[in-house]
Amino acid sequence: MSDTPPSAPPPVEDLGDGVWSLTVPIPGNPLGFTYVYVLTGSEGPVLVDTGWDHDESWEALVRGLKQTGHEVEQVRGAVLTHFHPDHSGLVARLRAASDAWIAMHPADIAVLERLNASPVPDRLDAITGQLRRSGFPEEDVRALRETPGLLSTPAVPDLPLADGERVDLPGRDLRAVWTPGHSPGHLCLHLADGRRLFTGDHVLPGITPHVGQFPLLSEDGDPLGDFLTSQAGIARLPDADRLVCLPSHEGRFTGLAERTRRITTHHEERLDEMAALLARGPATLWEIASGLPWKRPWERMSVRSRHMAASETAAHLRLMEERGLAERTGREGTPRWTVRPA
Repeated sequence: MSDTPPSAPPPVEDLGDGVWSLTVPIPGNPLGFTYVYVLTGSEGPVLVDTGWDHDESWEALVRGLKQTGHEVEQVRGAVLTHFHPDHSGLVARLRAASDAWIAMHPADIAVLERLNASPVPDRLDAITGQLRRSGFPEEDVRALRETPGLLSTPAVPDLPLADGERVDLPGRDLRAVWTPGHSPGHLCLHLADGRRLFTGDHVLPGITPHVGQFPLLSEDGDPLGDFLTSQAGIARLPDADRLVCLPSHEGRFTGLAERTRRITTHHEERLDEMAALLARGPATLWEIASGLPWKRPWERMSVRSRHMAASETAAHLRLMEERGLAERTGREGTPRWTVRPA
C-alpha cells in the first residue's frame, strides 16, 4: 500500500464487499480532497464523512454516489469522523437532499453547539486576543482577522455515537472507536466483518495528523496526551495488522501498529526539540513556535499556517506541563515557558 498521497484525485473505486471510496475536493487547500466512503446496505447506503461545503464538492459527492449505483436521495445516514469542515461541511446539503441521519461523537457535537452559539465577532475577538497574549506581532493578528472563511461552522449532527456503539447499518458490524486528540470526539470506525478500519484523520499513512491546543493558552485538557493514548489504543484492535486502513487523506494502507509507533515517535522527538529550546531560557509561544523547524520556513508560512503551528506547539507545551517537564509564568499577561527545575 502507498504511503504517499496520490498526485491527482483517484476515481471512484469499488473496494469490494459493499465498500466504495470517492473523493470530494477541498478547493484551494493543499490536501486536495477528502475521501468519502460509501457502505452499501439493504435500506440505503451510509457514508463515512461528507466533505467540504462548496458547490464543486457537492457536485463531486452527488456524481460519485451515482457511480456507486446510488442517488443522493437514497442515503440512509452519514457518520462523521470529526467536526472539521473538510469532513462535515456538506451535512446541511446532504440532510436537505436525503433526510439522512447524521452521527458524530458527543464531544464533537458539543464543540459545534458551542461554536454555533457564539457570535462570529466574539469568537474572532477571542482568537486575536489569544494571539496577542501569545506574542504574535500585530501584522499577523490583523491578517488572521481578514482571513476569509476562517470561522465557518458546519451544521450540528442529530445522532450522538458513543465509543463502541454500533452504527445503524443493517447487516453490517460497523462500530465506533473513540480516538480523541485531533479533535475531542474524533472517531475511527471498525468494520469488523470486513477487516477494515476507517481512520479519519487519526492515523494517516504519510502525514502526521495535526493536534492543536484550542484556545492557544488554555490550561485545560491535554489533546496531545489524549492523542498519544489513542494511538496506542487503536493499535490494540483485534487483528490490527491485518486490517486495511482507509484514511480520509492520502491513500489506504496496512501495518497499523507500525504506523502508530512512527507517529508517536515523531511527537516524542518534537518534545525533545522543545525541551532543548526551552533550556536556553523563558520564551513566549510565538518565540517557541517560530524557533522550531517546520517543513516550510516560518517566515514563508501564511498567517493561518502560523496559527496552526502555534496551536500544535501549545499542545506539546501542555503535555510537557502534564509530564512535569515545563512550567509557565506570566499567566495574567504574556505567558512564558521554561524547563521545570528537577
